[in-house]
Parts: sequence; C-alpha cells; structure tokens
Amino acid sequence: MSRERTYFCIDMKSFYASVECAERGLNPFETNLVVADLTRGKNALCLAISPKMKTLGIKNRCRLSEIPKEVEYITATPRMHFYIEYAADIYGIYLDYFDPSDIHVYSIDESFIDATNYLALYKTDAKSLAKRLMNEIAEKLHIPAAAGIGTNLFLAKVALDISAKNTADHIGYLTEELFKKTLWEHRPITDFWQIAKGTENRLKALALFTMKDIAFAPPEILYRTFGINAELLIDHAWGRESCLMEDIKSYKGKSRSVSFSQILPRDYTFEEARIVLKEMVLSGSQELMKRRSICGKVWVGVGYSGEMHESTHASSHLENSTAVYSLLLPAVLEIYDRVALRSVKIRRLGIDFSDVCDENCEGYSLFTDTEKLEKEKAKEHTILELKQRFGKNAVLRGTNLLSCATQKERNEMIGGHRAGYDDPKRKS
Repeated sequence: MSRERTYFCIDMKSFYASVECAERGLNPFETNLVVADLTRGKNALCLAISPKMKTLGIKNRCRLSEIPKEVEYITATPRMHFYIEYAADIYGIYLDYFDPSDIHVYSIDESFIDATNYLALYKTDAKSLAKRLMNEIAEKLHIPAAAGIGTNLFLAKVALDISAKNTADHIGYLTEELFKKTLWEHRPITDFWQIAKGTENRLKALALFTMKDIAFAPPEILYRTFGINAELLIDHAWGRESCLMEDIKSYKGKSRSVSFSQILPRDYTFEEARIVLKEMVLSGSQELMKRRSICGKVWVGVGYSGEMHESTHASSHLENSTAVYSLLLPAVLEIYDRVALRSVKIRRLGIDFSDVCDENCEGYSLFTDTEKLEKEKAKEHTILELKQRFGKNAVLRGTNLLSCATQKERNEMIGGHRAGYDDPKRKS
C-alpha cells in the first residue's frame, strides 16, 4: 500500500497590493491600497486591492469607478518587475527547504509543494512546516500568505481556496474524509478548483448543485454532458486526484501556439485597431522565428466597448505554414476585415498562431519567390538580435510611432502591465 502523501498549496494574499505595501512600509491588513494604472482612466481595472479593502466588501478585480466614493485609498501604479523579483525571492525560500522537483509554480503568487518526504527530515508535522514557511516569507519579505494542506493536489488547492479562509492561522487541511464531511454540501460550487460558471450552469440543468450531488449522480448522465471531463469531475467530487508532482514535471503539451491579446487604452475605431493588429502580427512573426517555428493556422478575436456587442472572431488555415510577416499579415487582415464591426468601438484584440511545428517543415509553392522570403527572414533575425542586445524598442517601424499604436509602450510592459523599471529600486 502506497504511503499517504502530503501536499502544500501556498498563496500570497493580495500579492501585488501586499508588495506595494511592503515597499512603503505599510501593513496590508491596515491599509487601503489599490494597484491600478490611473492613465487608463476611471474605469481602469484594479489588479489587486489590499486585504483591508476586501474586508469592506470591495471585490478584488473591480474597476476604480466601482470603489465607493467614501473609501479613501492609496493608488499604486503596477510595477511588474518588482512583483517578479518578490516571487523569485519567495521561490528562493522554498528552495531552502525543498528540491526543485518537489515544487510546482502554479502562478506568480501560488505554488504547489510535495512535502511528503520532508516531514521526517525536519522532524515536524505538515501544519508546523507550512506555518514555518509562511512566517519566513512574512519576516523576510513582509508578504502575508495562506496555505492549503491536502493528501492530494486537488485537496491542497481546495483547502487553500475554501478551508483556509475560515481559520485564524490561514491554513486549511483536508483528507478525502474531511472533504466529504466538511465540503460535500458547500455552495457555491464555483468555489471549487476547475469548476467555472459554464460548468455550474450545465450542472444546474442536471439538478446538481453540490459536490455530493455529483458524487451520487448517475455517471452516464455526467459523461453524456461533459464527455471525458466527467471522469475528473467525479473524482474531484469524491476528493480524489491521481495526478502526482512527477506527472506535472514530466508533462509535455501536445500542441503549441503563440498567442497575444490586449485591452486597448481607449475605445478604438476599426482603422485604429487594424493598425494595432498589424503590430501584433509582427510580434507573432518574430516570436515564431525566435522559436525556430512556423504556424499553419491563425485566429483573430475582436472585443467591443462595454456591452455594445458580443465579441466576434474567426480562424483560417494558411495555404503554407510560415512565420514570415509578409505572408501572415494578409491572412490575418482578411479575417479582421471580415469579422470586425466597423460601426462599433473596439476595446480588445486577440490573435493566435496555432498548428505550430519546426521551421524545417517549411514549404512553399512553385510560384513563391523564395529568395525574397529568405532575405526577409534574414532581416528579421538581424532585428531580433539587435533587440536582444539593446532592448525591444531598439528597432521600431514607422507604424509603431503612430498615436494609436501600442507596441512601443507594451515593449516596456510585463504581461501587459507597467513594468516599472524606471521606478526607485525596491527596499532590501
């Protein structure tokens, strides 16, 4: 019989906001602070709010305009490179205790740890070790954390997301039996990891509202509704999870793609958004070339201002797989011109290059000017080398200097948010 495993899922509370409080020497549990880019206007999205603001009933991913006018708060401009530095320091603390093979970074502020083999090593129990990690992060970096402990990865995540919120020490613990005893009838069901609103709606149509309902539902009904995903849903309803840390480490995706999306800084006209899309095609082309890859399919999505119209999108297979900008651009613009509405202001753009394979698979028709294409590729590789040495804005095209263009500014961002490289250095 295999030994029972012990997993941690550790999350930094209101990470971006807590970092900004730490940089200012403030307590995030006593300070009203919002991380948002004021240059995006009163409807700017709040990337994070401090724990103190959450106690006032304000939602984490709200917009500035949704914060009650009577609430006074500090606004911190996003500084993504600071957050990455803090995340690296937190990972460094984990490495003082665990081997990298037993750590999986799930997001910038959340990690899974297989602590099974370390409890005996440190002569401690799971809760004490988790608390030790949380205290060290708080003492060294002034960032508050919460932890979930479970006998499998799913239970550790649920213990963090649900159970830890009801404990004084911000640590939740679950076994399969405790899961059934304490959370089988928990609502809303969307509180559980990997159950989104769409899944909830389909479950409601089957008169299933809790994990217990799913556990005792006829499997054939679930498979008919959810297909192969029903297997995972049923396992999770019983608190089971077969995936181990080594499975995560050895996993390799079957398909690869290059994707970009952005929320435009204001409402754009059809023509203005078309210019931004051209920049995105160039970025995609260069990213494919960096990876020594080509793509065979492109997808374009367009989102509109407010609730004026639902998003429109379409995809198209390329005649020949390629990474060359001059060949990708016509295909992308053909989709955009076909699906984008000209009479409605545009606020979001998305593009995806899929069916990606190695550039050695490249092939063109007899009518292709291969010499011209090779010159274009050589030029782009030279530009990539210059950007690698001197920065992303070392080489710009005329389009990038237009007032509606966004690439020059986005080159100074991380993950679509202000990097803050020019801000004062973080406190030690």
